[in-house]
Amino acid sequence: MVTLLENPFRTGLQQDRVPAPQILIIFGASGDLTQRKLIPALYQMKRERRLPPELTIVGFARREWTHDYFRDHMREGVEQFGSGLGSEATWNEFAKGLYYFAGDLDNPESYQNLKTFLSTLDEQRGTRGNRVFYLSVAPRFFSEAILQLGSAGMIENPKKQRMVIEKPFGRDLSSAQALNRVVKKACDETQVYRIDHYLGKETVQNLMALRFANALYEPVWHSAHIDHVQITVAETLGVEGRAGYYDKSGAIRDMVQNHLLQLLCLVAMEPPASMNADAVRDEKLKVLRALKSIHPGNVNELTVRGQYTAGAANGASVPGYLEELEGGKSDTETFVAIKAEIGNWRWAGVPFYLRTGKRLAERVSEIVIQFKPAPHNIFNEDAGRMIANRLVLRLQPDEAVSQMIMIKDPGPGGMRLRQVALDMSFAERFSVRSPDAYERLLLDVIRGNPTLFMRRDEVEAAWKWVDPIIAAWEEAGVKCRKYTAGTWGPSAAIALVERDGRTWHEEESIG
Repeated sequence: MVTLLENPFRTGLQQDRVPAPQILIIFGASGDLTQRKLIPALYQMKRERRLPPELTIVGFARREWTHDYFRDHMREGVEQFGSGLGSEATWNEFAKGLYYFAGDLDNPESYQNLKTFLSTLDEQRGTRGNRVFYLSVAPRFFSEAILQLGSAGMIENPKKQRMVIEKPFGRDLSSAQALNRVVKKACDETQVYRIDHYLGKETVQNLMALRFANALYEPVWHSAHIDHVQITVAETLGVEGRAGYYDKSGAIRDMVQNHLLQLLCLVAMEPPASMNADAVRDEKLKVLRALKSIHPGNVNELTVRGQYTAGAANGASVPGYLEELEGGKSDTETFVAIKAEIGNWRWAGVPFYLRTGKRLAERVSEIVIQFKPAPHNIFNEDAGRMIANRLVLRLQPDEAVSQMIMIKDPGPGGMRLRQVALDMSFAERFSVRSPDAYERLLLDVIRGNPTLFMRRDEVEAAWKWVDPIIAAWEEAGVKCRKYTAGTWGPSAAIALVERDGRTWHEEESIG
């Protein structure tokens, strides 16, 4: 291992290098994300020796916790939500770098006291003034925390200090632009890491490897050979304890504006000149700007809104969305399906079908690249149906890549065609554990590699496409169609693709 000492914030791929010593400060450390995701991810990387021994983690929150209580609480999270403690010696070493600081997000004195505390830790832990501030707080507190950090002089050095902002980054274009202005006032854009955990998944990153590291796919990755693309992010869970937040957001703000559009960009972007962060993000931005607008005149044809009613999930009865709300009245969508089109030469005429929802039939996230059929069928009717090739990238629950091809069915019975999958399951193919998305993204933050994080102009371009859809729903009076929990959404979502002579992937598989 090589330890980077001279500059911990270099960009580029640094998979084999341990970052420089630094302090990670988590705002909102008493929340679920810290215990369920962040600390288990950091501890796993500690076990695998991917972090510097001096890495120090400071939890910042309002509650009057002690260092020992925070350590015990985080240990519970590692045991319950992580891959286990391993040895006590490893945990004890990790726990020595865990600290807690009680403060108020809107109190300037708290930030000055925090600044003094961090300077003391620098001397004790040898972290050299290197900082990562992780805003794991409710979105309404983002601006206040950023301004306070800026006023306290804690994010003024782009070479030593950076900041991670959780989603959602705004709830529309106007609020996103306002938050971006706050960020610009407090620090440099190069210091900002707007996180989308979907981009940390191995299969998402392998999409780039498949496209740009193989001569096989890129020559056919365009409208002459691809019929359409499907991107699905389906959940079996309902809104659970997030009903209050979710009702003000809905599926389009919660999932489409960030997760699904980021996946679409990775599928559709042109080859970047290099893996440099800005080279990749420049190409993603071009895709967002090329998306054709959806307006009141075509919103009914190109979109479907849905809301689940009572049904069954995982073998048990579950309530409908309205039953999970205190008020019991809402037209907030829990399901969205969209037919999107990209107005450029590569993708002219190729629809991108986007779909996401809660309380659906399966928990699955996948990208389906449906190729066009062979131009001429030389086989007779006895050979059976010739099915067009399909590439399926499964993001969850089991990460895998499947290339569907046609072969001759083995046996002496003459020429019979059969579709088979060339499968690559990450769990079966590789003996190493597939890392959690937060592990990869946190490591990239600590290393200073912003490739998988959204840039300011990306966020605003995504909202510029999504906002008119929301406005068109309101202007055209598009209401939510009901669907039973445990199904694949409203029947109108099936019609969305079937009137184009196509079928959703799971329906095709069942058929």
